[in-house]
Amino acid sequence: MALKATIFKTDLQISDMDRQYYAEHALTVARHPSETDERMLVRTLAFALYAREALAFGKGLSADDEPDLWQKDMTGAIELWIDVGLPDEKRIRKACGRAAQVIILTYGGRVADLWWEQNGGALKRLDKLTIINLSVADSAALVGLLRDGQRNLQLQCLIQDGQIWLSNEIERIEIQPQQLKTASQG
Repeated sequence: MALKATIFKTDLQISDMDRQYYAEHALTVARHPSETDERMLVRTLAFALYAREALAFGKGLSADDEPDLWQKDMTGAIELWIDVGLPDEKRIRKACGRAAQVIILTYGGRVADLWWEQNGGALKRLDKLTIINLSVADSAALVGLLRDGQRNLQLQCLIQDGQIWLSNEIERIEIQPQQLKTASQG
Protein backbone atom coordinates (compact mmCIF):
# COMPACT_ATOMS: atom_id res chain seq x y z
CA MET A 1 0.00 0.00 0.00
CA ALA A 2 1.37 3.40 -0.98
CA LEU A 3 2.01 5.99 1.69
CA LYS A 4 -0.25 9.02 1.62
CA ALA A 5 0.72 12.66 1.85
CA THR A 6 0.55 14.38 5.22
CA ILE A 7 -1.70 17.42 5.12
CA PHE A 8 -0.71 20.66 6.84
CA LYS A 9 -3.08 23.61 7.21
CA THR A 10 -1.32 26.95 7.34
CA ASP A 11 -2.83 30.36 8.00
CA LEU A 12 -0.27 32.69 6.45
CA GLN A 13 -0.39 36.46 6.90
CA ILE A 14 1.87 38.31 4.48
CA SER A 15 3.01 41.90 4.72
CA ASP A 16 5.34 42.42 1.78
CA MET A 17 6.45 46.03 1.94
CA ASP A 18 8.71 45.59 -1.09
CA ARG A 19 5.84 44.59 -3.40
CA GLN A 20 3.04 46.39 -1.52
CA TYR A 21 1.29 43.04 -1.12
CA TYR A 22 -0.77 42.47 2.04
CA ALA A 23 -2.95 39.37 2.35
CA GLU A 24 -3.97 36.39 4.38
CA HIS A 25 -3.86 32.94 2.80
CA ALA A 26 -5.37 29.72 4.14
CA LEU A 27 -3.00 27.15 2.65
CA THR A 28 -3.39 23.40 2.47
CA VAL A 29 0.09 21.98 1.99
CA ALA A 30 0.48 18.30 1.22
CA ARG A 31 3.84 16.91 2.33
CA HIS A 32 4.79 14.04 0.02
CA PRO A 33 5.87 10.88 1.92
CA SER A 34 9.45 11.33 0.68
CA GLU A 35 9.51 15.05 1.51
CA THR A 36 11.14 16.46 4.64
CA ASP A 37 9.65 19.10 6.93
CA GLU A 38 12.46 21.37 5.76
CA ARG A 39 11.49 21.11 2.09
CA MET A 40 7.79 21.58 2.88
CA LEU A 41 8.54 24.74 4.86
CA VAL A 42 10.83 26.08 2.11
CA ARG A 43 7.87 25.61 -0.28
CA THR A 44 5.70 27.57 2.15
CA LEU A 45 8.36 30.30 2.30
CA ALA A 46 8.44 30.39 -1.51
CA PHE A 47 4.69 30.94 -1.47
CA ALA A 48 5.10 33.84 0.97
CA LEU A 49 7.86 35.44 -1.12
CA TYR A 50 5.90 35.35 -4.39
CA ALA A 51 2.29 35.28 -3.15
CA ARG A 52 -0.32 36.41 -5.58
CA GLU A 53 -4.01 35.72 -5.85
CA ALA A 54 -3.57 32.96 -8.44
CA LEU A 55 -0.37 31.35 -7.08
CA ALA A 56 -1.00 27.67 -6.37
CA PHE A 57 0.88 24.60 -5.26
CA GLY A 58 1.62 22.16 -8.06
CA LYS A 59 2.04 18.42 -7.71
CA GLY A 60 5.77 18.97 -7.17
CA LEU A 61 7.46 15.69 -6.30
CA SER A 62 4.50 13.71 -7.62
CA ALA A 63 4.75 15.01 -11.19
CA ASP A 64 7.74 15.66 -13.45
CA ASP A 65 5.90 18.23 -15.56
CA GLU A 66 4.67 20.48 -12.74
CA PRO A 67 6.57 22.80 -10.42
CA ASP A 68 6.24 23.10 -6.67
CA LEU A 69 4.29 26.35 -7.16
CA TRP A 70 2.93 28.07 -10.22
CA GLN A 71 0.69 30.77 -11.50
CA LYS A 72 -1.23 30.54 -14.76
CA ASP A 73 -3.12 33.26 -16.57
CA MET A 74 -6.72 32.88 -17.74
CA THR A 75 -5.59 31.22 -20.98
CA GLY A 76 -3.60 28.57 -19.11
CA ALA A 77 -0.21 30.07 -19.98
CA ILE A 78 2.29 29.72 -17.15
CA GLU A 79 3.28 33.12 -15.81
CA LEU A 80 5.38 31.93 -12.86
CA TRP A 81 7.11 28.59 -12.22
CA ILE A 82 8.76 28.01 -8.82
CA ASP A 83 10.82 24.94 -7.94
CA VAL A 84 12.34 24.21 -4.55
CA GLY A 85 15.55 22.23 -4.14
CA LEU A 86 18.16 21.33 -6.71
CA PRO A 87 16.44 20.53 -10.02
CA ASP A 88 18.54 19.34 -12.93
CA GLU A 89 19.52 21.73 -15.68
CA LYS A 90 17.28 20.04 -18.27
CA ARG A 91 14.19 20.56 -16.08
CA ILE A 92 15.09 24.22 -15.56
CA ARG A 93 15.62 24.83 -19.29
CA LYS A 94 12.27 23.17 -20.00
CA ALA A 95 10.58 25.37 -17.37
CA CYS A 96 12.13 28.49 -18.94
CA GLY A 97 10.63 27.41 -22.26
CA ARG A 98 7.18 27.01 -20.74
CA ALA A 99 6.93 29.94 -18.29
CA ALA A 100 7.35 33.70 -18.43
CA GLN A 101 9.33 33.67 -15.16
CA VAL A 102 11.15 30.82 -13.38
CA ILE A 103 12.39 30.89 -9.81
CA ILE A 104 14.49 28.23 -8.11
CA LEU A 105 14.77 28.35 -4.32
CA THR A 106 17.74 26.21 -3.28
CA TYR A 107 18.78 25.06 0.18
CA GLY A 108 21.03 22.40 1.64
CA GLY A 109 24.34 24.11 2.38
CA ARG A 110 27.35 22.48 0.73
CA VAL A 111 25.17 20.33 -1.53
CA ALA A 112 23.48 23.47 -2.91
CA ASP A 113 26.90 25.12 -3.34
CA LEU A 114 28.13 22.11 -5.35
CA TRP A 115 24.94 22.16 -7.44
CA TRP A 116 25.53 25.84 -8.27
CA GLU A 117 29.21 25.19 -9.12
CA GLN A 118 28.17 22.41 -11.52
CA ASN A 119 25.20 24.17 -13.12
CA GLY A 120 25.78 27.91 -12.65
CA GLY A 121 27.62 28.47 -15.92
CA ALA A 122 24.84 27.01 -18.05
CA LEU A 123 22.04 28.51 -15.96
CA LYS A 124 23.42 32.06 -16.13
CA ARG A 125 22.42 32.16 -19.81
CA LEU A 126 18.71 31.66 -19.04
CA ASP A 127 17.14 35.14 -19.10
CA LYS A 128 13.86 34.21 -17.36
CA LEU A 129 15.57 32.50 -14.42
CA THR A 130 16.07 33.73 -10.85
CA ILE A 131 17.91 31.55 -8.32
CA ILE A 132 17.80 32.19 -4.58
CA ASN A 133 19.71 30.20 -1.97
CA LEU A 134 18.88 29.70 1.70
CA SER A 135 21.68 29.03 4.14
CA VAL A 136 21.70 25.93 6.33
CA ALA A 137 20.95 28.17 9.32
CA ASP A 138 17.95 29.75 7.59
CA SER A 139 16.37 26.45 6.52
CA ALA A 140 17.03 24.98 9.99
CA ALA A 141 15.34 28.03 11.54
CA LEU A 142 12.30 27.38 9.33
CA VAL A 143 12.06 23.84 10.68
CA GLY A 144 12.28 25.29 14.19
CA LEU A 145 8.92 27.00 13.58
CA LEU A 146 7.25 23.59 13.36
CA ARG A 147 6.45 21.81 16.62
CA ASP A 148 6.44 17.99 16.87
CA GLY A 149 3.21 16.60 15.52
CA GLN A 150 1.87 20.05 14.65
CA ARG A 151 -0.18 20.12 11.46
CA ASN A 152 -1.94 23.45 11.89
CA LEU A 153 0.35 26.44 11.55
CA GLN A 154 -0.20 30.12 12.00
CA LEU A 155 2.60 32.08 10.38
CA GLN A 156 3.20 35.77 9.84
CA CYS A 157 5.63 36.90 7.17
CA LEU A 158 7.05 40.40 6.95
CA ILE A 159 9.21 41.31 3.95
CA GLN A 160 10.99 44.64 3.81
CA ASP A 161 14.12 45.73 1.93
CA GLY A 162 14.85 42.13 0.95
CA GLN A 163 14.78 40.99 4.58
CA ILE A 164 12.30 38.31 5.59
CA TRP A 165 10.90 37.76 9.07
CA LEU A 166 8.71 34.76 9.80
CA SER A 167 7.01 34.15 13.09
CA ASN A 168 4.60 31.75 14.72
CA GLU A 169 2.89 32.03 18.09
CA ILE A 170 6.18 31.47 19.94
CA GLU A 171 9.18 32.70 18.01
CA ARG A 172 10.36 34.96 15.22
CA ILE A 173 13.16 34.21 12.77
CA GLU A 174 14.98 36.28 10.19
CA ILE A 175 15.76 34.80 6.79
CA GLN A 176 18.50 36.32 4.64
CA PRO A 177 18.32 34.70 1.21
CA GLN A 178 21.27 34.96 -1.15
CA GLN A 179 20.53 35.90 -4.75
CA LEU A 180 22.64 33.62 -6.97
CA LYS A 181 21.10 34.75 -10.24
CA THR A 182 18.57 37.41 -11.19
CA ALA A 183 16.36 37.20 -14.26
CA SER A 184 17.24 39.64 -17.02
CA GLN A 185 14.84 42.52 -17.35
CA GLY A 186 13.64 42.70 -20.88
